[in-house]
Amino acid sequence: MRAFQELPNGAGSFPTLEMPPGVRVYAVGDVHGRLDLLCRMDRLISADMAASGAERHVVVFLGDYVDRGPQSAEVVESLISGRPAGVETICLKGNHEDFLLDVAHGRKSPVNWLMNGGASTLDSYGLNAWALRDDLDAVGPALTAALPPAHLEFLDALPTSHRIGGAFFAHAGIDPERSLGMQSDIDLMWVRHKFLSSERDHGAVVVHGHTPVAAPEIRRNRINCDTGAWATNRLTAAVLENGRARFLST
Repeated sequence: MRAFQELPNGAGSFPTLEMPPGVRVYAVGDVHGRLDLLCRMDRLISADMAASGAERHVVVFLGDYVDRGPQSAEVVESLISGRPAGVETICLKGNHEDFLLDVAHGRKSPVNWLMNGGASTLDSYGLNAWALRDDLDAVGPALTAALPPAHLEFLDALPTSHRIGGAFFAHAGIDPERSLGMQSDIDLMWVRHKFLSSERDHGAVVVHGHTPVAAPEIRRNRINCDTGAWATNRLTAAVLENGRARFLST
């Protein structure tokens, strides 16, 4: 299913959403362990690409691949090795990857992570989250031992932002009081209210996830692609090309 909606061009001081000539970008919202929806989105994007006249196609995943849904390990594996042929892929780091890495590297207690969907990720890697609940000190070492080295390397290396033309991609958004070049990783992965409420011209349209909405949002300075896939069965991708935005949804 596709919903079409245009961004305002030349609306006051707000930027237009211009892509480089011949480029079509797909920005995919939070997957959260739903391999089934990721596979459906792959098919939707492949079909859309087949009907495209663009010379270059880029798929940007906006983070939060793990937790909540049942197949976090399988989603990570698919992002590493299961991408459709001919697709240029960029994967960003979300706050749930940040959660997982803090636990895996022993930087933080697993309590908040487990309360926010981490137990399902442990299960997907063959661990018994219920059995580990009484020995929280064992969670980090068990997770590190269960993670395939390629998965840990992939997660550690994820960038927190990417820019293509007039679009700036980040999992959560930005600090609206800082320039795009001065953003902190924490804000890019975790920011919420001060970004969502901002009407400022950020110098680019910020394409993000992190905050679930019933339907994808378009504002003059941002696009929200997170439609709560793990709970709603609706994984959404924004399709950006020639100053316009439309959506693909499972």
